[in-house]
Amino acid sequence: MICFNDTKDFYIEEPTALSLGKFDGVHRGHEALIAQLLQKQKQGLKAAVFTFDIPPKKLTENNNYRVLSTNLEKIDIFQQHGIDYFLQCPFTKDVMCMEPEAFVDWIVTRLHVKCIVVGSDFHFGHERKGNHVVLANLAEHYGYELIVVDKLKYKGRDISSSFVREEIIRGSMETANELLGYPFFVKSEVIHGRKLGRQLGIPTINMELPAEKLLPPKGVYATMVQIGQVCYAGVTNVGCKPTVNPTNKVGVETHILDYEGDLYGRTLKVSFLHFIRPEKKFVSIDDLKKQMERDILSCCSYLAEK
Repeated sequence: MICFNDTKDFYIEEPTALSLGKFDGVHRGHEALIAQLLQKQKQGLKAAVFTFDIPPKKLTENNNYRVLSTNLEKIDIFQQHGIDYFLQCPFTKDVMCMEPEAFVDWIVTRLHVKCIVVGSDFHFGHERKGNHVVLANLAEHYGYELIVVDKLKYKGRDISSSFVREEIIRGSMETANELLGYPFFVKSEVIHGRKLGRQLGIPTINMELPAEKLLPPKGVYATMVQIGQVCYAGVTNVGCKPTVNPTNKVGVETHILDYEGDLYGRTLKVSFLHFIRPEKKFVSIDDLKKQMERDILSCCSYLAEK
């Protein structure tokens, strides 16, 4: 997959089928768009996805907005789907103020677009004045086919990034994963920690996520950790480690079951499957170790039932 990151100077010479949107979380509704792109790919077009490197909502509505998927994580998802081109355009003021037709002209020309695939709720351009009706009206002039995909539903409710976000904030990982179509994950470099887990005989890896990344509630989770092409069961703590950590900085720490090896500096993917318990401060390190051992058993029991 070819990526254009943090640049407006992009150009694709090959004819493309293009989908546009925030793609936060790349949930099952987004996958319906991707499926249309892949159908066009079979017909000879290159499958391309256009999004912004910062969700527009973060700049226009709420600076505390947290994303379901970071830019790095989006690359991972689209690469797995077989997308040919992935564009993350900077959401600058001039882009934000483009009128709908000017935006369409820019995108179609630069990306050699022959087909546009969007959701029925898609909006674009200055003050969100563009939508699928505008795209339909411009299709003949700019020479592209338009495919509009209706919203998918889950138990009577539209699948959306907001819906997924609500479930993750609740710690309801099973429902969130149903909506996403894959386990919610974090992807980041393994950094050095205090190595307390190793001293306790339960070594862990530490990950520090970007500030804009949404994390589930503080607590312990059954997870899966991908190392290369192999997946291992894991027990992951999201939080501040209050028993041993005097700061309030939230991190992600994982004990990988049945694995030994040095992972420092490697970028790993940790997928969340099930909430085990809330984060807790223990009286002693020994009590912490006993609880970690119980958490491992809880994780194994959960996975054994799957």
